[in-house]
Amino acid sequence: MASARVQFQIASIVDAARSVIMSKRIGTAAMALVAAPLIASCAPAGTAEPGAAALTPKQAERLDKQLAGKVPGEPIRCLPSYQSNQTIRVSDDILLYRASGKLVYRNNLKGVCPGLARDSDIMVVQQFGSSTCEGDFFHLVDRTSGIRGPTCVFGEFVPYRKPAGDAG
Repeated sequence: MASARVQFQIASIVDAARSVIMSKRIGTAAMALVAAPLIASCAPAGTAEPGAAALTPKQAERLDKQLAGKVPGEPIRCLPSYQSNQTIRVSDDILLYRASGKLVYRNNLKGVCPGLARDSDIMVVQQFGSSTCEGDFFHLVDRTSGIRGPTCVFGEFVPYRKPAGDAG
């Protein structure tokens, strides 16, 4: 999946091509011929998992630390608000919700959310009801300027629990 910056550049190129083509009264087919190679050239070379951003060593360490000793359970669609008392931004596509020392929910976003890992922007969640659900979205807002950033979409929530009998 292309980053937001690349997507913006693609949209700008396509808009410019559309303006030139339409001003010359050339059809939509010609516009597609111009835009297709440009879009294809911006696609990333293969990644290990489609849409997944590679974790930096620091991000991988943070993720490992939070999930250490816990085992993944069956994914759930919605996370009730009362089940999360801390949001941990791991990367631009992974969020963790800590419910307790024994329970953490991992959310792999549906795509990359540019700037999320910086942890400096405010997350504004568009929540409908008392739960945050897969497919709900949030956007980032710059803490200083108040300028709205990218809109991002939650994936499913995977609970990671300490096995029964483990202290802690």
